[in-house]
Amino acid sequence: MIIREIACKSILTRCGIPGVDYALNPYVGCQHGCIYCYAVFMRRFTGHREAWGQFVDVRVNAPEVLAYQLKRARPGNVSLGTVTDAYQPLERKYQLTRGCLQALLLYMNFPTTVLTKSALVLRDLDVLREMADVEVAFTITTLDDVVRRVFEPLASPVRHRLEALARLHEAGIRTWVFFGPVLPGFSDSQEAVDTMFATLAQTGVSHILVDTLNAKGGAWWKRLCAGLQSAYPDAEEQFRLALRDRQGYARMLAQRVMRAAERNHVPFELAFDICMETG
Repeated sequence: MIIREIACKSILTRCGIPGVDYALNPYVGCQHGCIYCYAVFMRRFTGHREAWGQFVDVRVNAPEVLAYQLKRARPGNVSLGTVTDAYQPLERKYQLTRGCLQALLLYMNFPTTVLTKSALVLRDLDVLREMADVEVAFTITTLDDVVRRVFEPLASPVRHRLEALARLHEAGIRTWVFFGPVLPGFSDSQEAVDTMFATLAQTGVSHILVDTLNAKGGAWWKRLCAGLQSAYPDAEEQFRLALRDRQGYARMLAQRVMRAAERNHVPFELAFDICMETG
């Protein structure tokens, strides 16, 4: 892992994600090493020669730059962790995300969402409690930690994420879960989806956002296959089938999600489009 400390000129950037006005990423690159990560496309903009997952640029002046930008920016929704995890392991040392939250704390008109795979977010519970409008979301792709170690090797164990969700809810902070990407052959069966919804319901989440594989670009596919090779060499075919018939797979998954949501009384959203067959 190559770590570089860099200075940034801007940290609050306009974002095209629906419902998000600004993206905020204190780090470029990520240590979590998720083998399905679609953010490998970022190398086109960063100029790195290293493979995605082998470098992190630390924007050491992020909190100061953010404080300057917030004075001049139009009010809008801010999302931390749109491309890289704001609570990846380096955050323990640099505390840039904490500094950014402290800068946002001074403004009432920038509702903030933190999306992470790390229970480290609990360290900043004191700041989160003081913020006027904040929510914390965890990405959870599987409840099986053996599977998690293959797909998300350096992210927090599943149990720690569930415990963090419960603690945040108890502290009065709105929480939700990004169940995505749903892993073909691992977390997409009706039983797995039911168990996911039942487990998350117990933590007090407001809703669950569900997504399939992000199939944009091709670099992530090589990374995925390489990651599966040692632990689950036969799993590649399951992923190929899901991508080959994306609409058919999407309809199947949507139906399973709807059943699970109804059984467990948990609101949900689909982050993917489906074309329901008629006639």
